[in-house]
Amino acid sequence: MLRPRILLASLVAGLALADGGAALPNWTKQRRQSGGGDNTQPVGTNPISKFKTEYLGQQDANNSCSHRDLGFTGELQGKWYAIFGDTLWCNSGVTDPSSDPSGFHGLVRDSISLMTSDPLVVKDLHLNTDSPVRHQLQFVPFNADWDEKNTFGFGGTSLVETSGGAGAVYYLVNQDDNTLRGAGVAKVELVNGEPTVTKRYGTNGYWWPSPSTPRYGDVATFRDPHSDYIYVWGGAPTSITDSAGAQYVYLARVSAASAYDLSKYEYWWGQDEGWKTAQPHTAFGPTTATVWWTGQGQFVWSDFYKCYIFVHLGPGGGDVLLRTATKLEGPWTPDVKVFTATPIDGGLTYAGVAHPYLDTSGKTLTISYTNNNHIQVIKVTFSK
Repeated sequence: MLRPRILLASLVAGLALADGGAALPNWTKQRRQSGGGDNTQPVGTNPISKFKTEYLGQQDANNSCSHRDLGFTGELQGKWYAIFGDTLWCNSGVTDPSSDPSGFHGLVRDSISLMTSDPLVVKDLHLNTDSPVRHQLQFVPFNADWDEKNTFGFGGTSLVETSGGAGAVYYLVNQDDNTLRGAGVAKVELVNGEPTVTKRYGTNGYWWPSPSTPRYGDVATFRDPHSDYIYVWGGAPTSITDSAGAQYVYLARVSAASAYDLSKYEYWWGQDEGWKTAQPHTAFGPTTATVWWTGQGQFVWSDFYKCYIFVHLGPGGGDVLLRTATKLEGPWTPDVKVFTATPIDGGLTYAGVAHPYLDTSGKTLTISYTNNNHIQVIKVTFSK
């Protein structure tokens, strides 16, 4: 599911990574010249300078057939799973997405798959009874008691482990193209061996209303291996409509064991004010945000570089970008471009996804991204 804030960014194409690019809109130039007090400005030198990137191919399922987007990865009880956004079923009997005839054949608004040792192959979970090819059921269920319909989007970011073998998924309740209700969290437990949403929190299925609060967890979710915290990044409230202000991203965290208790969440109010418990952001802009103008992405710890890496795609283009930091609060270094995707049929490329389980040494990092409802995969090999 392509988020409206990403769609806005996608309308401004061809942006340069360095300052002073002629294609930069005036509000971007003005922000970059604003200087002091901006917690989101890049700082320092990115250690990623020597690397080789290989395109691996397209990711598909080995037991179903669909077109999809996102696919953020996360771990639960020692296995890695991908959470996809809109999952468009292929026609009945089709086993290869490239052979799917045009037209609508059904969809769910999100789905979950088991990752394999091959990043080009996933095993789809929660399959229906379609024959001869089964298709996925929706992962985050809609609730008619909350006036939700099967058209509502619930695209989530990475599955994260909480405690007692359970997990959590953070999602955005997307009513339609013009209405985002709010960001929420759901409990995920293994049922018949498959991660299953067993409870959604909040009186209306979400905790953070989009008009007034950042959409925590909508941009990225990360279970920090060096602490007991889950970190969640979210876009600005929908009430902020100016082009620059709408692109700031805000950060919250919670102890993994307290992920289902809203009162235990801490919110990063910037370098000057630090973390505040049970105080979601009410002030918005460069002093309280943590990053600016990035699409959805994924964070990993790199044992190779001994720092965190944020994987994301450049707004409005197909550049796969990596930035680094020693703390998840930042500051973050400038981006380094490791690949440029060629859009399929003029479609959008977005959503950087990391697959760190394939090489825990950090010497290589496998990355996937969405290219017009195709999941494409690259492998980056680093050197010093």
